[in-house]
Amino acid sequence: MDFDSSSGGGADLHNNHNPHQTDESKPLLGEMSAPTPPDGNKMGAAPCRRALLHCNGMRYKLLQEGDIQVCVIKHPRTFLSKILTSKFLRRWEPHHLTLTDTSLASATPTGYMENSVSYSSIEDIQLLSWENAPKYCLQLTVPGGTVLLQAANSYLRDQWFHSLQWKKKIYKYKKVLSNPSRWEVVLKEIRTLVDMALTSPLQDDSIHQAPLEIVSKLLSEVRKNINLTTQEHENIIVAIAPLLENNHPPPDLCEFFCKHCRERPRSMVVIEVFTPVVQRILKHNMDFGKCPRLRLFTQEYILALNELNAGMEVVKKFIQSMHGQTGHCPHPRVLPNLVAVCLAAIYSCYEEYINSRDNSPSLKEIRNGCQQQCDRKPNLPLRLLRANPDLVSQEVTSPTEPRIKSVVIVNSSEIHVELKHNNTANQKLKSPAGNESEPNLIDCLLVSPACSTMNIELSPQADRVLVCYVEILKMLSDYDDWRPALASLLQPIPFPKEALAHEKFTKELKYVIQRFAEDPRQEVHSCLLSVRAGKDGWFQLYSPGGVACDDDGELFASMVRVCNNVHILMGSCYKTKKFLLSLAENKLGPCMLLALRGNQTMVEILCLMLEYNIIENNDTQLQIISTLESTDVGKKMYEQLCDRQRELKELQRKGGPTRLTLPSKSTDADLTRLLSSGSFGNLENLSLAFTNVTSACAEQLIKLPSLKQLNLWSTQFGDAGLRLLSEHLTSLQVLNLCETPVTDAGLLALSSMKSLCSLNMNSTKLSADTYEDLKAKLPNLKEVDVRYTEAW
Repeated sequence: MDFDSSSGGGADLHNNHNPHQTDESKPLLGEMSAPTPPDGNKMGAAPCRRALLHCNGMRYKLLQEGDIQVCVIKHPRTFLSKILTSKFLRRWEPHHLTLTDTSLASATPTGYMENSVSYSSIEDIQLLSWENAPKYCLQLTVPGGTVLLQAANSYLRDQWFHSLQWKKKIYKYKKVLSNPSRWEVVLKEIRTLVDMALTSPLQDDSIHQAPLEIVSKLLSEVRKNINLTTQEHENIIVAIAPLLENNHPPPDLCEFFCKHCRERPRSMVVIEVFTPVVQRILKHNMDFGKCPRLRLFTQEYILALNELNAGMEVVKKFIQSMHGQTGHCPHPRVLPNLVAVCLAAIYSCYEEYINSRDNSPSLKEIRNGCQQQCDRKPNLPLRLLRANPDLVSQEVTSPTEPRIKSVVIVNSSEIHVELKHNNTANQKLKSPAGNESEPNLIDCLLVSPACSTMNIELSPQADRVLVCYVEILKMLSDYDDWRPALASLLQPIPFPKEALAHEKFTKELKYVIQRFAEDPRQEVHSCLLSVRAGKDGWFQLYSPGGVACDDDGELFASMVRVCNNVHILMGSCYKTKKFLLSLAENKLGPCMLLALRGNQTMVEILCLMLEYNIIENNDTQLQIISTLESTDVGKKMYEQLCDRQRELKELQRKGGPTRLTLPSKSTDADLTRLLSSGSFGNLENLSLAFTNVTSACAEQLIKLPSLKQLNLWSTQFGDAGLRLLSEHLTSLQVLNLCETPVTDAGLLALSSMKSLCSLNMNSTKLSADTYEDLKAKLPNLKEVDVRYTEAW
C-alpha cells in the first residue's frame, strides 16, 4: 500500500488532524476510546462525529482474523481529489484480515490491502459513526492517508477496535522492553503493561499471558547482563503478581522465581505472592512433562517454606490448605502433582551419582539444553577394591574360610557410597580374564541377597531436600481420601535404585508403607504387591532379606497382619495358594524365624502352608511343625489345624448322598452345620438356590472333592467366593450364577476352571468383553446363558 507522504488540505475524516503526528510521545497505556474531535472544517462529506467508547461493561473476544470492508483514502492534494474521496464516492472492498503479531494483513493481498499495514505505521485508531447514515467504521491513521474498516454492527466494530488497540500496544511494548535502558523506566513500563492487561475489555487467555511472556523474555535477557538487586527482584514480582492469579508463569519467569526462592527464601514475597501461584499450579496443572519448570518452581517454593523458622510446620499447613477442610479434597489434580514434585525432588538428591553411573543428561542439562557428549563429565570411577590376593586364593581354594569382605567405594562431590559385600562360604569370586568392566553396584545390591549394608552420605543440602519431601509423602499418606491414589502412584516403586539402597530413605519411607498396610481397603493394601509379574513390589523390598528391611520383618508381618481373623493382604489376594507358594519359595526361612519368635501372623502363615499342602518336602514339613510347637501360640494353632484336618477327612470320606438341596433361606452357618454332620465324599450335585448364603460359604464348598454341579441361583454369592472356587474346584462342570451379585472381577477368575461345560450368568453384571474372554479360555464350555446382561 503506497501512501502519498504529502499533507495537503484537510479531509473530512481528519478534522485538522496532523497526519504525521504519532503517539510515540504518549504513555503506552492511553485511553482505549477515541478523543472528541475539535470543531474544524468538514469538507466533501456530511458532518461526522467520533463516537465515544463508554465503559458499559461489555466484554469481547480477542480477534485473530475476520471479514470486514476496507477503504483507503490518501491525503487529497486538489479540490478534485477531495471530491473523489468524499463519502458518496468511496469504493469499499471486502477482505478477510488477519491480525498477526506485527501487522494487519489480508488473505487476498490485492487492491487496498495489497501490502500489509504494520502496527508501527498506525498513528491512531478511532471509532467513527455518521448521523444520517449509521455505518460502523474504524479509522486507522497512517502516514499519507487513512484506512477505514467497516463492520456489520457496532459490537463487531468495537471488537475490531479493541483487538487492534491490543495488538498495537503489545507490539510497542515488545520493542520498548526489548532494549531496556534505565531499570526504573523498565519497571514503570512493566506496571503500565500490567494495568493495560487488567483493564482491557478483551477476554482471552493471551490477554494476561502475552504480558507475562514479554516480561519473561525481558528477564531472561537481563539475567545475562545485569545483576538485579533484592529490591528490584521483589518489585518485578509484585508488579506482575495480578497477572498470575489466572495464568501459569512462563518457563523463563519460573526460572526467575526459582532463583528468588533459592536466594531469598525468607522474603515475604514467597508467602504473599508465590503461594496463590503455586496453589493454582497444583490445582490445575495437567502435565509437568510439558512444562518441567513449573514443577521446579513448585519444588523450590516448598523448600523455601521449609527454610522458615517453623520449617515443616509451615509445609504441613500448606498441604492442609491444598487438601481443604473437608474429608475429601475437591481438586483431583493436587495429589498427582504433589507426588510428581516429591518424586522429582527425591530423584535430584541422587542425580549426580545416577549420572555418573549411566552418563545420562541431568535435569539441569535438560533444562539448559542437553550438552554434547564430549562436553559432559566422564563417568565417575567405580572401583572394586580387590581383597588381598592371598585371601582371594584362600577363598577360592579353601571352602572352610567362612567369608571374605570386599569394599566398593564411589566418590563424587556430593555422594559417598560404601558397600560391604559379604560372601558366604560356597561363593567364589568370579572375574573373567581380560574383562576390565566394572560391576554394576546397584544391580548387585538389588539382586544379590548377600548385600547386607549400604551407606550413602548426601551433601547437607541434598539431605535437607530428601527429608523435606519424604516428610511430605508421610503427610499425604495420612489423608484417607488420598491414600488409595497415593498407593497406586507409588506401587511401581518410582524411585531410583540408589534411593532404595539408601538406609535413611527406606527407613523414613517405611511410615508410608506402614500406612498402606494398615488400611483396610483392598485398593490400598493390594498396591503393596508388585505391579506386574517378575517385578518386586514393596512387599518384597520390606520383607526379611529384602534390600529395605531393617526391622527383622516387623513391617513385613504387618503387611500380612490379620484384621480380626482374616489377613488384610492375603484377603485381597484371591490367588492365596499362589501367594503362599511364593512365600514358601522365597521367604520360608524368614517366616519360620518370625514364627519362632512368636509372631502370630507368621504362625498363621505356616499353618496355612500345611493346610493347603504347599510344602511337599517331608523334612521341611517336620521343621515347620517343630517351629509351630516351639511357642504356645504356635502349638495352639497347630492343634486347631489338626482338628480341622480330621474333620476334613471325615467330611471327604467316601459315602453320603450324591445330590443335596438346602431349604430356601438357609444361611452360611446352616451349610457349615450340615457339612460337619457326616461324610459327603460322594456329593456331586449341590443346590443352594434361593438361600441366603454368601461368599463366606466358599470355604466349606472347596472341601467337597467330588462336587461337579453347583447351583447358586438367587443367592448373595459374590466375587470373593468365585475366586476361591476357581482355585480349588477345578473339576466343577456345571455352575449356575443366575441373579447373583457377581461382576467381571470374579467371573474372570472362572477362566482357570477348564472342566466347565455349562455356565449360567443370566441377570449378572457380565460385560461383553469378559464373555468373549471366557469363551476363548474355556474350551469345554457348551451351554451358556447370558440373557439380561451386557453380553446378551
